[in-house]
Amino acid sequence: MLVELRAENYAVIDHAIAVFGPGLNLLTGETGAGKSILVDALALLMGGKASVEVVRHGADKAVVACVFESTPGAETILEENGIDADGNEIILRREILSSGKGRVFVNNQPATVAVLKQLAPELALVHAQSESLTSFDQAQQRILLDRFGGLSTEAVGEAYGRWRTAAEKLDAMVEGEQDRLRMVDLWSYQHKEIEAARLVGGEDEALETEKRVLANAEKLYAAAMGAFEQLYEGGASAEVALRAAVRNVEELARYDGRFTEVAGQLESARATVGDVSGSLRDYAEGIDASPERLAEIEDRLAAVDRLKRKYGKTVAEVIAFGEDVGRKLGEVEDRDEILKALQVELEQAATAYRAAASALSADRKAAATKLAKLAEEQINSLAMKVRFEVAVQSVEEAEAFRPIGKDPSPRGPALKGHGFSRAESGITLAGALAPEGSSSENSPSHWTSSGWDEVEYRIATNPGEPLKALHEIASGGEMSRVMLALKVSVEEGAVKPKRKTPTPRTLVFDEIDIGIGGRAAEAVGQKLKSLSRGQQVLCVTHLPQIAAFADQHFVVEKREADGRTKMQIRLLDDRARMHEVARMVSGAKVTETSLQHAAQMIAGSR
Repeated sequence: MLVELRAENYAVIDHAIAVFGPGLNLLTGETGAGKSILVDALALLMGGKASVEVVRHGADKAVVACVFESTPGAETILEENGIDADGNEIILRREILSSGKGRVFVNNQPATVAVLKQLAPELALVHAQSESLTSFDQAQQRILLDRFGGLSTEAVGEAYGRWRTAAEKLDAMVEGEQDRLRMVDLWSYQHKEIEAARLVGGEDEALETEKRVLANAEKLYAAAMGAFEQLYEGGASAEVALRAAVRNVEELARYDGRFTEVAGQLESARATVGDVSGSLRDYAEGIDASPERLAEIEDRLAAVDRLKRKYGKTVAEVIAFGEDVGRKLGEVEDRDEILKALQVELEQAATAYRAAASALSADRKAAATKLAKLAEEQINSLAMKVRFEVAVQSVEEAEAFRPIGKDPSPRGPALKGHGFSRAESGITLAGALAPEGSSSENSPSHWTSSGWDEVEYRIATNPGEPLKALHEIASGGEMSRVMLALKVSVEEGAVKPKRKTPTPRTLVFDEIDIGIGGRAAEAVGQKLKSLSRGQQVLCVTHLPQIAAFADQHFVVEKREADGRTKMQIRLLDDRARMHEVARMVSGAKVTETSLQHAAQMIAGSR
């Protein structure tokens, strides 16, 4: 529900705030007072096109903002766009600068017009004089029909997801296949080269260590033997000195027990010296100053370095590269079997999708017939004489599959052209599957997660004229009445048991009463009232017969202050409301008779 609407420096508005309530909110006022300006401001917050002309003369920028009650769907959209939710409300703000630039904020966080357009179907549907069809494209027409018929697209959506995944897997298998086959010789050479090297992870580091030892064998031998002699072998070695010290401390310990532990520590140190000395001697004796082994290591390191320059920075990366190349070669060898399995998977997914889409299409056609009949009756009760039709166009249900070439359509999944062969290898790749009888220009690009139907509402507003799409209706007032009739038809005639709880929506109708009066106007008021029992409705009207049905009645007025025209909006109490309806009945001069008539109209509307 729309809670609040604000506008600053927008057209003739310097500063205006309207706080709306549930049910039927009606806006009245003299012609040219600016009622439609408020509707246009709300349309702008639903992602409508902005113009610098809306900036009030002399102002730096125009600002429009509104507060809506949040919905689960709207919160999901915010989350997908990285915008934090703000409690149970959604705050939209749009600024249009006099320079022509603009800014969008959602919950006081920077956003884009695209986000507003995503939120619009969850929050409000605006039928302004200048924007009658911006929010009622074919997708919205289909959604309205599904709502009327209590139809769910969940099964079709799941089937579509499986089919699309299968198609993309097949594409990935075949994409660039000729280039892949041209790479086979290179892959074979690379795989053989890496495999022949018989690399072992980390061997280059071990070989570098061994190389350093062999290259410095004499220095290492001299250092090890020098340390051995100093520790153990020479007459002045550490072992000789420790042995003498042990004897002296043991002599002390015979007379003073405090030196017993010290003697043990010295003996332990002597044993450690002996162990280290033995290790040094063994290391020196094990040094093999072999020029042949050094040359062998240098050749192996050179070979490893060549592979690392070509295939990876480390031996592990080279080994991984070889394994990847081997996998690619294996895929080429097993291409036929893998492709056949993917084609079977794609065909099964397509068959399941076709079954689900066909069933949904049949249900839509049945619902379309009922909706068209109800809507035509509702429209004709609003001072119009029309023929109305809900057309559901779908693909033929009895389609087989055949290979096709490249799908040029950007709308469909990536079903590219797959058919080619490589005679020398014996590998032949079939194409992706498409409906039999279709050309490459008529591939399953029309398949979507909501089915394959195109829903179009058609109308003939005068006898003898052919049925035409709604967007060809010239009159905005007629369009608003058609939309009102459609909404009432859906609310009153929808299949109740299958329906999910409808998303709270605010419906806005601008000057829905153009060209009608008398009983037809009263019928419009009754329909608006009926519609407002389930959804919030905002309506701009000039007719007292409609105004009498308001739950909240606002009057829009122009006034002059300091040489400038300003607009204000006021919520009327019961007394002021009766006076406004009386003004609409009698004109500028309100009489006692018009007041009595207004009171009767308001009482009758209840």
